Amino acid sequence: MYDFIIIGAGVIGSSVARELSKYQAKTLCLEKENDVANVQSLANSAIIHAGHNPEPGSLKAVLSVLGNKLYDTWEKELSIPLLRTGAFVAAHNEKEEIIIENLLKTTIENMVPEYEVLTGDEAREIEPNLAKSITKVLSLPTTKVTYPWEVAFACMENAINNGVEFQKNKQVTSIKKVNGFFEIEVNKEEIYQTKYVINAAGVASDDIGQMIEEPPFKIKPRKGEYFVLDRRVKGFVNHVLYPLPSEKGKGVLVTPQVHGNILLGPSSEFIDDKFEASTTDEGLKYIKEHSVELAENIPFNMIIRSFAGIRSTSTCDDFYIKESKTNKGFYYLGGIESPGLTAAPAIGPYLVNEIIGVGNEFELKSDFNPRREPRLEFHRLPWRKQQALLDEDHLYGRIICKCEKITEKEIIDAIHGPLGSHSIKGIKKRVRAGAGLCQGGYCEEKIMKIIARELNISPLDVEYDDPQSKIFKEETKVDE
Repeated sequence: MYDFIIIGAGVIGSSVARELSKYQAKTLCLEKENDVANVQSLANSAIIHAGHNPEPGSLKAVLSVLGNKLYDTWEKELSIPLLRTGAFVAAHNEKEEIIIENLLKTTIENMVPEYEVLTGDEAREIEPNLAKSITKVLSLPTTKVTYPWEVAFACMENAINNGVEFQKNKQVTSIKKVNGFFEIEVNKEEIYQTKYVINAAGVASDDIGQMIEEPPFKIKPRKGEYFVLDRRVKGFVNHVLYPLPSEKGKGVLVTPQVHGNILLGPSSEFIDDKFEASTTDEGLKYIKEHSVELAENIPFNMIIRSFAGIRSTSTCDDFYIKESKTNKGFYYLGGIESPGLTAAPAIGPYLVNEIIGVGNEFELKSDFNPRREPRLEFHRLPWRKQQALLDEDHLYGRIICKCEKITEKEIIDAIHGPLGSHSIKGIKKRVRAGAGLCQGGYCEEKIMKIIARELNISPLDVEYDDPQSKIFKEETKVDE
């Protein structure tokens, strides 16, 4: 019997797991995917917004402004990478300048701590590649960028180290309430019992709710497509560049990334399939057409990949963070779209303390450790530290991913870590092996062999992403 079962291990589920790990409660997090942060948290703009856009007084407004501030604490405690970019919201004419003034009022009402309105010329002195058609910008200095799945990894690793259980490839197939407790069926074969259920299933949160009642909202999945520019473009722009928001969201952005890349996108299209994340000619064309409205001389020749992500837009206009009205002990975290990543550090405490009131039933742990050790990045270390590590293990001297300078020892540590991964994509997410210019063209085979060796499995059993995505089908050359 568990005290809490969290369904979903994206950024939100992982942050809730970490918050619950502070208490003397038996907690389990179930994830249907083969890894943490593999759906909505995997593919987004990675922006920690200032809080200038949400409706004043909404949960989105309150929790995003607080969450932005709390990222400074998470950076210190969890070794989360932050890039303090600031942001420019751009207007191109007098009509759009009126919208900027309205956004300024919202910014002030939401108590965003820093802001400034600049003329187009003033903004171009700071960002020379800003489009010449831009006449005014709302500057938001507290805007930051992070590495979304690193946020989820950090939270879940810290939660695990503080006693939370995590299980992947565990799809919830039914939920029943029996004698005051919940019975959760997983993969149509296992049954878990728990006092409380926290539904953090993202795009599937309404489907999970449907297993026990008519959910209070419906998810309307929205797909966004992106281009990634190679990190050699670092410095092309240093601020996040926003167009004016519309009914489609925040629009096509130009976004510097933690590791030097630049994202262009997203597009925005409502779709029927919640997990259909393919790119389209129309979506990618849309990004190119609209990104040039923000910046000139965009080096499209430096595109190294494109991708798409799904956002869990709901029929509610706000985050839905509430207890079920008919099944006490069942809690919803629904419609956590943008600015969900921003609000994540505040959503966990809000749910745990304000909605559930965990402290009324469970005591705080005296030995809770809020810290998570930073991932070792060998190529960024001083020469003396590198030499000391080489003396300890020669595999620090073997570069596997030349684009990102990732060593064999770093890959081995990612395989066997507290939130270890056994897939090619999982290793890429953890240490960036395969994330560079060649996108794994030269190192993927080597990574596959390291995984097979470390797990003592056949290369035929190595997965690219999920258990159905084996790299090889069969051997074609076998020594007799």
